[in-house]
Amino acid sequence: MNTEKVGSAPPRTKRDPRFVSQLTRHTYAVVLAGGRGSRLKQLTDWRSKPAVPFGGKFRIIDFTLSNCVNSGIRRIGVATQYKAQSLIRHLQRGWSFLDGRFDEFIEIMPAQQNIDESQWYQGTADAVFQNLDVLRRSHAEYVLVLSGDHIYKMDYGRMLAAHVAAEADLTIGCIEVPIKEASAFGVMAIKEDGRVMAFSEKPKDPAPVPGNPDVALASMGIYVFNARFLYEQLVRDSGDRKSSHDFGKDIIPHCVKRYRVYSHRFNDSCVGPTDREPYWRDVGTIDAFWEANMELTKVTPELNMYDEEWPIWTWQEQLPPAKFVFDWDDRRGMAVDSMVAGGCIISGATVRRSMLFSRVQIHSHAIVEDSVVLPDVDIGRDAVIRRAVLDKRCSIPEGMQIGVDLEEDRKRFHVSENGVVLVTPEMLGQQVHFIR
Repeated sequence: MNTEKVGSAPPRTKRDPRFVSQLTRHTYAVVLAGGRGSRLKQLTDWRSKPAVPFGGKFRIIDFTLSNCVNSGIRRIGVATQYKAQSLIRHLQRGWSFLDGRFDEFIEIMPAQQNIDESQWYQGTADAVFQNLDVLRRSHAEYVLVLSGDHIYKMDYGRMLAAHVAAEADLTIGCIEVPIKEASAFGVMAIKEDGRVMAFSEKPKDPAPVPGNPDVALASMGIYVFNARFLYEQLVRDSGDRKSSHDFGKDIIPHCVKRYRVYSHRFNDSCVGPTDREPYWRDVGTIDAFWEANMELTKVTPELNMYDEEWPIWTWQEQLPPAKFVFDWDDRRGMAVDSMVAGGCIISGATVRRSMLFSRVQIHSHAIVEDSVVLPDVDIGRDAVIRRAVLDKRCSIPEGMQIGVDLEEDRKRFHVSENGVVLVTPEMLGQQVHFIR
């Protein structure tokens, strides 16, 4: 089949099949997963942002990788750098099901000074450039460059089809964002046919969408390149001493002025109901991380985690079901409007509107409300936890109150702008000698 003659994807409907074609089979995906995510504060002291747990049983990177696999893209490289051991272990355990005998794989691309022995990855484009030998050996026709730290469901096959139909050299996934928030993104101006006419990375005064001054068209950090075109641009950029070797700051602005660069709106390829705003979250701050997890506990969350047609894959231990014990009037183990993972034991405690990851133990008379509790946390008797994020392996002493007096909390913990309390074992004076 000649992929260059493939037309665009049909209009997205309420119940779409996966748009798998020769396009996805001839695509190599590079997931950029080396960033720390410093705005998540101490939550990323021992892990990179893509490795942060999310949604009760997943890691953030699982959403991007699941989009690849569900789209039919089964050749994936993951570029790692900052404190990557927990991420690497997760990939080895949870994503080894792809079968190399059928040219399906996830390969780890650690920063290893491939090109310059004195330099690690210098930017997003340099991370791909330093793995050019891997990409060239794949003989891919298209390269899909992705960020590994966002929460969303997307059929990349539709974006690939649009890229080919437009005869583009580069296609950029984009989403409308409020103009007040657009300075955190790459912002583009487009023609009616979707061609990108200007691109500015994190501008102070973002250009609004024509006819709608309240929103701007922002890059999602999702790029489709014709493979040979990408290689040419990476080699050119590597020799530019003035370049920061970043896609948003350097590669894309250069290409917009000289080549066929098109936009692809997320709404045209997102997976989910067509009568709602497409779900995409950057959980890059403590408040955003907390809020996105809390959304999942609602009766009808915006992100459907129960979708059997587009599952989110991950690694999970073989654990017993969650257990709730005691049914006395003053000592009842219960969880309401909450999500509780396997291996949890709620012993005579009360949990409301919270997300509990695996192997959480909550002891008698404790109260947990509006909180995100990561794996292996132990909450002592009579403790009170409100609007908090508890990192892995925290042991909350008996009777401790968190989220009740924020002024007192600020003396020991991190309190976000919106009053969410982040607690790590180190803040409690506890040492953890395990990979997180």
